[in-house]
Amino acid sequence: MRIFFSLIIFVSFNLFAVGANAQSKDKIAIVIDDIGYRATDKTALQLPKQVTFSVLPHTPFGRELAEQGNQQQREILLHVPMESINNLLLGPGALTSTMDEANVKKTLAASIADIPHVIGINNHMGSLLTQKSAPMSWTMQFLKDNDLFFLDSRTSKYSQAEYIAQHVGVPSLHRHIFLDNKIDEQYIEQQFKKLISSSKRNGAVIAIAHPHPTTVKVLKRMIPTLAKRNIELVTISQLLPTESSIQISQQMNIDYSHKQVE
Repeated sequence: MRIFFSLIIFVSFNLFAVGANAQSKDKIAIVIDDIGYRATDKTALQLPKQVTFSVLPHTPFGRELAEQGNQQQREILLHVPMESINNLLLGPGALTSTMDEANVKKTLAASIADIPHVIGINNHMGSLLTQKSAPMSWTMQFLKDNDLFFLDSRTSKYSQAEYIAQHVGVPSLHRHIFLDNKIDEQYIEQQFKKLISSSKRNGAVIAIAHPHPTTVKVLKRMIPTLAKRNIELVTISQLLPTESSIQISQQMNIDYSHKQVE
């Protein structure tokens, strides 16, 4: 009887340990930005379906690639051009600081209508606009009204976007690291290794990359190594906070030393 009881305890403990280990697995989400302008963007379709596409509105290949991504059961974001500090060319569907509330919401609605299957948005550029409370408040209210979430690309350390999203009640996330500010295989691989290290420290991290053939080549090589490190590649929505836990993050854990150039 004592042996039987001990066996139950042993089995129960190990089952608990296995379950705890499964729950504690680190997570990485990868978003491919800037999809829509180039025919070569289709190479990103070769990546695992957990990799999210963020598609620029009103672009030659945006709608088609969003449809193809969705057919792969891939999550789709709208990549909204937003005004930058350096006044760079934004392209169609852009939000600027000169717009009033009606124009911000009208522009967002037109972009959503252009790109199918969108479940959330993130900013393209936006180092200026994301610092401004009024346009960010209007943007977040639009997202709340349309059951969309916000991913802050964090192109400025002064961004108010995530704070305002959480204040309005919009589920939000933020980028931790850019993978390919330099289109160089060695650099991208180094950034991916930093992403792995960040996941081991923080549990769940988000990377942004772009649909360059070089980037896709490195990601196809590096993503399969995650499982060996007990890291799970997840969709972006799997990292969304629950409604009860939406709160201002105390530790942003963002790599600004490799900030995307605007």
